[in-house]
Amino acid sequence: MAAKQKRKLEELSLDEFMLSGFESADEGESEEEAPAKNGLKKKKDLKAAALKTNTGKKGTASQHKEELSRLRNKDPEFYKFLEDNDKSLLNFDDTDSSEDEDEKKYHKLPSALEEADSDDEDGEEGQKSSRKSKKGIDVIKVTDKMIEDWNAALNKEPTPRLFRDITQAFKAAVATTKGEGGALCRYKVADSSVFNALVLFCIKDIYAALQKMLNLKLEKGQKKLVLPSSSQKWQRNQIDIKMYLSGVVQLLSCLTESTVISAVLRHANQLVPYYLCLPKQCRHLVKQLMKQWSTGEETSRVLAFLALNKICRHKQDVYLNPILKQMYISYVQNCKFTSPNALPMINFMQRTLTEMYALDTQASYQHAFIYIRQLAIHLRNAMTMKKKETYQSVYNWQYIHCLYLWCRVLSTLYPSDVLQPLIYPLCQVIIGTIKLVPTSRYYPLRMHCCRALTLLSSSTNTFVPVLPFLLEIFQQVDFNKKPGRMSKKPINFAVILKLNKINLMEKAYKEGLIDQLYDLILEYFHTQANSIGFPELALPTIIQLKAFLKECKVANYSKPVRQLLEKVQENSSYITAQRQKAAFGVADAAAVVAWEKKIQEEGTPLTRYYTQWKKLREKEIQLEISGKERMEDLDLPEIKRRKIQEKKAEDKKEFKDLFESDSDSDEENGGLKFKGKKSSRAADDDDDDDDDDEDLSDMSDDEGMEGGDSDEDDDGEEEEGDEKASKAPKPLSSSALIKLAEGDEDVVEDLELSDED
Repeated sequence: MAAKQKRKLEELSLDEFMLSGFESADEGESEEEAPAKNGLKKKKDLKAAALKTNTGKKGTASQHKEELSRLRNKDPEFYKFLEDNDKSLLNFDDTDSSEDEDEKKYHKLPSALEEADSDDEDGEEGQKSSRKSKKGIDVIKVTDKMIEDWNAALNKEPTPRLFRDITQAFKAAVATTKGEGGALCRYKVADSSVFNALVLFCIKDIYAALQKMLNLKLEKGQKKLVLPSSSQKWQRNQIDIKMYLSGVVQLLSCLTESTVISAVLRHANQLVPYYLCLPKQCRHLVKQLMKQWSTGEETSRVLAFLALNKICRHKQDVYLNPILKQMYISYVQNCKFTSPNALPMINFMQRTLTEMYALDTQASYQHAFIYIRQLAIHLRNAMTMKKKETYQSVYNWQYIHCLYLWCRVLSTLYPSDVLQPLIYPLCQVIIGTIKLVPTSRYYPLRMHCCRALTLLSSSTNTFVPVLPFLLEIFQQVDFNKKPGRMSKKPINFAVILKLNKINLMEKAYKEGLIDQLYDLILEYFHTQANSIGFPELALPTIIQLKAFLKECKVANYSKPVRQLLEKVQENSSYITAQRQKAAFGVADAAAVVAWEKKIQEEGTPLTRYYTQWKKLREKEIQLEISGKERMEDLDLPEIKRRKIQEKKAEDKKEFKDLFESDSDSDEENGGLKFKGKKSSRAADDDDDDDDDDEDLSDMSDDEGMEGGDSDEDDDGEEEEGDEKASKAPKPLSSSALIKLAEGDEDVVEDLELSDED
């Protein structure tokens, strides 16, 4: 019975034992069973105490051993019971304590430090590296032979395993461009020739192999883009394709050679469907494409734009709005400075950005509304605050190019019911820009605004009053007045917004102004040449041009204006004659539109003349851009100064005593100082650079439309310079110098008298 009870109690836990109800021997048990039960109870209590000692750490192993020895004297019956049934509690050893368990669990610091041999440390590190090498993959060096084998196998039958090997080798090659050396890759590319061969192989053959491997063969005549994610094999190869696409973007970010960049961009353009299936890689690609579109070479810009356009066309809802915003910001940043070299790039960005806006007129309206409103706010602040800073926020290249961009966008997307309401506010902003500072120094800016308005008016069939701003210049500038100075080179109105005071005095200023007025008036009349109301439109211009020809006496200015007047009158007479043959009234709008269309198809005298003039004008512009080549064609006379210097040296030797006291600066001027008209002009040249930043802050009426009193000030300076020149000693003739060398006293007296005068 005792053995049976023992097995039953051992199966129960300590808590179950406490709840089992065996707490006393008074419940009908025999006397033989009671001691056994009490012994089992004490045994469980002892085990609990031992467990508490080991886990709670309220006692140590030695204390527990002493308690067991005292138990022998205190309760020999129970001790004997333990000897018979469970000797493991009595045979308690120090090694069974919880301290050993703690030592195994936590590292214990030694009492003294021991010096370790370096050989042992190296051995341990070698063991660790050997463990890593067993876990990792051995690095394989890529060779030309390996690339040839890959190429042959890929052309024969592309497999996922083969594509994975090529992708990992390509990743290792791209990693070398940033100094990573392909440490985390299975392959290693250490030779530049191998790098070039591998990249060239991937650019040429990977796309076709991917299409074949995923069974994505595009049929002829199929225009719809097929996404690779529709293939059944996409999930199996997605990781390797993602790795390869990331490598292409990383390679594109590291390249500097324009030809290589163009090749990689062509490859990226092929892979656009794959990028569209992976949003993260596509965002990285868009970032690099934006960089190439705004800062790359000409070919790179075109290829980057084609890729961006392809991305936006096939996923407008995701990429169109952020790409349009980023492209507009890049355009504004690139328009900060304008030069003959930068102008083609700015025009390219305008055209390509306009094409992007044409993809979705709803999105274009939102962008155009926000940015045109922003331009209007800058103009309003400049008109109300009238400070130099607010004027400069409007009169700069970025503002003007933005106005021209939106004129091009609205003109290209016409007719559009969505964008039609933006034409009027844009015209008002441009007209307000012209009227903000209507001085002669900002005539170039006025020309740019008039050109933008002409483009908008002709493309949208909207009447915009451009001619008054051009004809006003004929009244404000006095073309009969002789120029104050000769110009070194013609003024290029296409790349300037502002003229300085010296430019207003030059001959090239008025010549360039006449050319610009001729071009703009002719271009505007060409857009209205087939209009039924052309005679009434041209009448104020004809009257004003005739008045100008009566007043202007300079043939160089009156000749082009007279030619322009003749062409306008000829076209006006032609429209009047055709209008008299019409059998409909003015109120019949449909008949008027049909009549104008017929006149446009037949052609007018002004349109025929404009076509010929435009060809000649484009050739002249090309010559102006390549002015260096034009200068090489001219046979300029050579100026030989060696003989003059030799003669001067001979004079110095002959009259050494006379020129001993002269300074070096006097020797350069022949020993005499002159201060007159030319020197004052040179001083004006130096001082004029400081006057360029004064105009926006000084808006007084004294400046006038012709530069204010600058001419009078120059006359005063000339008179003052002439007085100083008259007081300067006059150069002596050769006969006087000979007499002076011989010691003639009369000449010396005359020299002294002239000095006193």
